[in-house]
Amino acid sequence: MSTTTAPAATGTDERLVAVSRFTRVLRRPELGALLGAIVIYVMFALVDTTGVFVTIAGTARWTDVAASVGIVAVPVALLMISGEFDLSAGVMVGTSGLFAGLLTTQYGFSMWPAIGLTLLFAAGIGLVNGWLVMLTGLPSFIVTLAMFFSLRGINLGVTKMLTDTVRVAGIDKVPGYDSAASVFASTFWAPYDFRTSVLWWLAITVVATTVLTKLRFGNWVYAVGGDQTAARNTGVPVRRTKIAMFVCTSLAAALVGIITLLRLKSMQAGQGVGEEFTFIIAAVVGGCLLTGGFGSAIGASIGASIIGMAFIGIAYAGWNTDWSWLFLGVILFIAVLVNTFIGRRAQGARK
Repeated sequence: MSTTTAPAATGTDERLVAVSRFTRVLRRPELGALLGAIVIYVMFALVDTTGVFVTIAGTARWTDVAASVGIVAVPVALLMISGEFDLSAGVMVGTSGLFAGLLTTQYGFSMWPAIGLTLLFAAGIGLVNGWLVMLTGLPSFIVTLAMFFSLRGINLGVTKMLTDTVRVAGIDKVPGYDSAASVFASTFWAPYDFRTSVLWWLAITVVATTVLTKLRFGNWVYAVGGDQTAARNTGVPVRRTKIAMFVCTSLAAALVGIITLLRLKSMQAGQGVGEEFTFIIAAVVGGCLLTGGFGSAIGASIGASIIGMAFIGIAYAGWNTDWSWLFLGVILFIAVLVNTFIGRRAQGARK
């Protein structure tokens, strides 16, 4: 009587292989950022010379910085997951604030209509970015870099032409300012005074996470970033998906521009320039791959939290704030190394 042996596992479809819960956790894009955030929070808590960093008041301060970054970093992360960049997101903050400010102070618009027109204008800029990328086939890095320089020149030229200065001021005298400021630039939870921008940041993170994990559009975002040709062959509307991501990024930048305008009651022509790199750093620290197809909205928010803790923590520690950008550069490098290491270990693990 002959005996038979079980067939080798080599014929099994790897997509059907069971994966342990630990391996699934390792494959989460935000894991490295979460570990980094814990380390940085503990570090600044230990070196804090004021005793404020770990208090509720200290949390209100660093979440204020994190919110300004996170509101834009989250859609930037989704854009990166879809395989594209937007280097005009930073200058768009200033452009939007100037646009709303000039409409109200130079052309007599009240605040709410000006905000509505500013959001429409921002959506148009995002539409142009996305349309040019898809039409020309040029890298989004080049197209949005051209938009960056164009908007920067327009900001300075138009502002000086209409105001004879490089700033728009007197926003608090515009009809509708108080009601708009209560929505976009007020505080809550006295006496700690958390900024309402934190609520906008959390809401955007929740919506973006829901879209990525629960809706078919979220699958499209991952698909077009992973393999654009394969996505198109399976019926994914590649052009529409990517253009929508450019529009969302531009709208988020406009939201920060409006918040900044209402908070400062003025806007400088150079506002927002350079912030685009901060948004990208937050997304990359949060686990987004520069090659697209991988990342999460929660990870980008954790990355923004790290940046907020760094800027406020350095000041509370009594260190020279001139070193803040060096700190962010080191954090970015370490985060990419950790994410790459964890990703390779997770991909190598089967059980």
